[in-house]
Amino acid sequence: MGTTWHLRSKRKPTGGRLDRIRKKKKSDRGTRFLETRIDKRKTKLCKVRGGKIKAKLLSADYVNISSPETSKMRRAKIISVKDNAANPHYIRRNILTKGAIIETEIGLARVTSRPGQDGIINAVLVEEKK
Repeated sequence: MGTTWHLRSKRKPTGGRLDRIRKKKKSDRGTRFLETRIDKRKTKLCKVRGGKIKAKLLSADYVNISSPETSKMRRAKIISVKDNAANPHYIRRNILTKGAIIETEIGLARVTSRPGQDGIINAVLVEEKK
């Protein structure tokens, strides 16, 4: 799967052509979407603009869950993905993205971090197991 150039449109809202402001740069290019799966923790280091390094999460088996009632963080094992608004096929394939509802040993939680960008999985407890 290749990446695409995310530049402005070549046309004006009226339909006329726009003149090019500058050439394409490497920084304009997007990065590939890395699907974070449920498995032993594995990351990939990528160089980003400004000489920094970003840790992209390829797989993880634990999540940091914050409880709204107690305002405390707990670490829990991920069992499966229950719902994912990004793509319905991600549920079957157990792919984690921001906003995904996951089943953990504590209960159901909603992912609040971007695993492919942040390199960590943080979540908020939605429903606690009884």
